[in-house]
Amino acid sequence: MMTGLSPSGDIKPLLDDESQRPRVITPFPSPKLTDLSMFQGEHKESLYWGTYRPQVYFGVRARTPKSLVAGLMWLVMKDGKQVMRHFCENSADLKSFGWREHNGRDFGRQELFEQDVVLETSFVKSKEGSLGYGGDWSIRINVKNMLNDDEVKRSAHLFFYLADDGGNGVNLGKDVLELKESSVLASGSRQDVGNWQMHLKSQNHLETHYCGFKMPDIVNLSNLVQQNLTAQKGKSGRFQLSDTSEDSSNIYVFQISTTTQSTIDIAFVSGIREEASNMEKRIMSLTGLPLSSLLEEKHIEFDAKFKKCFNLSEKLDPETLLVGKAAIGNMLGGIGYFYGQSKIHVPKSTLDTSEDDFLLYWPAELYTAVPSRPVFPRGFLWDEGFHQLLIWRWDVHITLEIVGNWLDLMNIDGWIPREQILGAEALSKIPKQYVVQFPSNGNPPTLLLVIRDLINGIRAEKFSKSERDEVLSFLDRAFVRLDAWFKWFNTSQIGKEKGSYYWHGRDNITNKELNPQSLSSGLDDYPRASHPSEDERHVDLRCWMYLAADCMNSIQEFMGKKDRLVTEDYSSIAKLLSDFNLLNQMHYDQDHGAYLDFGNHTEEVRLIWKEVITKDGRLSRELVRETFGKPELRLIPHIGYVSFFPFMFRIIPADSSILDKQLDLISNRNIVWSDYGLLSLAKTSSLYMKYNSEHEAPYWRGAIWMNMNYMILSSLHHYSTVDGPYRSKARTIYEELRSNLIRNVVRNYDQTGYIWEHYDQTKGTGEGARVFTGWSALILLIMSKEYPLF
Repeated sequence: MMTGLSPSGDIKPLLDDESQRPRVITPFPSPKLTDLSMFQGEHKESLYWGTYRPQVYFGVRARTPKSLVAGLMWLVMKDGKQVMRHFCENSADLKSFGWREHNGRDFGRQELFEQDVVLETSFVKSKEGSLGYGGDWSIRINVKNMLNDDEVKRSAHLFFYLADDGGNGVNLGKDVLELKESSVLASGSRQDVGNWQMHLKSQNHLETHYCGFKMPDIVNLSNLVQQNLTAQKGKSGRFQLSDTSEDSSNIYVFQISTTTQSTIDIAFVSGIREEASNMEKRIMSLTGLPLSSLLEEKHIEFDAKFKKCFNLSEKLDPETLLVGKAAIGNMLGGIGYFYGQSKIHVPKSTLDTSEDDFLLYWPAELYTAVPSRPVFPRGFLWDEGFHQLLIWRWDVHITLEIVGNWLDLMNIDGWIPREQILGAEALSKIPKQYVVQFPSNGNPPTLLLVIRDLINGIRAEKFSKSERDEVLSFLDRAFVRLDAWFKWFNTSQIGKEKGSYYWHGRDNITNKELNPQSLSSGLDDYPRASHPSEDERHVDLRCWMYLAADCMNSIQEFMGKKDRLVTEDYSSIAKLLSDFNLLNQMHYDQDHGAYLDFGNHTEEVRLIWKEVITKDGRLSRELVRETFGKPELRLIPHIGYVSFFPFMFRIIPADSSILDKQLDLISNRNIVWSDYGLLSLAKTSSLYMKYNSEHEAPYWRGAIWMNMNYMILSSLHHYSTVDGPYRSKARTIYEELRSNLIRNVVRNYDQTGYIWEHYDQTKGTGEGARVFTGWSALILLIMSKEYPLF
């Protein structure tokens, strides 16, 4: 019989059906963190509705698997064709979009710049007068002319939709085609919110049409709408919806045709029991002038909280403050709710692998921030730790629940899938080859950065008594899962030498990659040993394990937890991994003055064109990897972010000459220094800005990334404040790097309207994913000089 942990921490037997389930898809047997009382009641209801659909330009849903879902689409002309905007895209077609303000709970304001039109979408919730769970909410859509010419009004075709994911029928309003000042678009009844209605109100002239569908999800909704419009154009010559619906439609799309300089209010009311007169009062309070007042009130509250949380100097220029607000607004506005089952790789045969070799994880929900709405609108484990360094300073309750959601995804072995693709919409936004998760692969345990920060926040008395008690209650229940997570790392990722670790999952038989990627490290194509083997030692993972052990030891000491079930001696492990002499023996290279990985390596590896015979017998040319030198066990001569992990985690003593060498490397323009931030890989590296395969452009091979710059800047700040001979030198480098990072991000935002995934190593221009707010939003903590303590 299998056993698990009871709520008290004791071992408990698993049920028979659970004991027969493969371990990899068996949940960790301890009480879920999200079941804590702090996440129930008023907290849960207050967060029920939200803009939890980061993958679309504007969407609303509830935090429940089969939610009522709302969203917005619109038509634009592109290359002479009508194109429907719906899911966020990473292209220059849309000049700019993003949340200018968002509080993560009940308010957000977004601007979308479409050719010469600005769409401003606002969302706000109200509990006043509502009897429905989660309260009522309103959407305001302002359609503005960018040309600042009120006389020139352009037509706009908006498509607002409402879908019941549970398959419940939605009732069409009676006056949809004869819209007056206010009209019921749709209504229905649900177990969670009771009887509900969706109202539309505007003082402007609107023309409305509709169509209804019966579908399990809305992934292909924009295509269906365009097909409907095209068919109607052929029949009537007009680009309008058909005003028809399928039987028992659970999705209705409403075409709202108007002109620029228009304001459209859409109000959702729930728990309806009252008579028509009371209903009208509720609608009035959610639209028109009362809605304007409520939005202004929320705007003022956002500004006040922004100043309080981040304590930014009034001397900062307006452009910099605007970027700071966009950073936190987009981070909070990008929080999503997902539900589904991960696909876990389990090979059915040792001889051959197939894309069908997977098992389904248990059905799970995930409430999480996302790195980028257009490119990565889903949960990433190591990204989330960086996200929460920012979010806890705004709302610690949101942080605790998000971290709890992630830890609840742990299986019985202590493993957490590093990338979460849950539900049809999430699946539609990811290449098929990245869907299946491998249970041998980890991801940096950055959630411990947040937990360490929270403990230090308690010590610094940054929380109220009730917040302090909730953090402690959370840690008390989380400890057993964190302990299991550490054990998973400490067994599955351990190296041959005591105190060594390496990221598992590198491909040791590939002939396609110049240097086999280490996706589990989070640094993807950062150069490692040319020939993956069990002899590898990765300095970044060793430092992450030091952080994990030291954090677990801190929790034990802080909470007084010397549990009989905790078998790891975290104090001794942390002492071993912070042993400066042992670290130097394993990873320090005297010639380079740098910390390096170790493994089976040769620099004599190239990608060359070869003629090959394809499976169907055709002759083709492919770019393949060729090795021209014999690999040997050695330190890997590539300086970059990985080299600075001992510096980031402050293992280097403040009086060590090695610290001086790290400062020299950081500030050397011929290595990683630039006027825009620190490069991910040294210009002297043989793989600097090299493609890893025919179609894999360099990613972590030179570009400037904000999360690593933030960590390095944090340690520069640390070494500039502790006694030591290099204090002044660290301060000078810190000040210049901080200034460079802020100036470059602000410049790019001013020019493009976006915070970017990474920045070019020579020009500082934004690259990769747009709206990467994400860890690039850490620029706000750099502005406010808020850094994690170790």
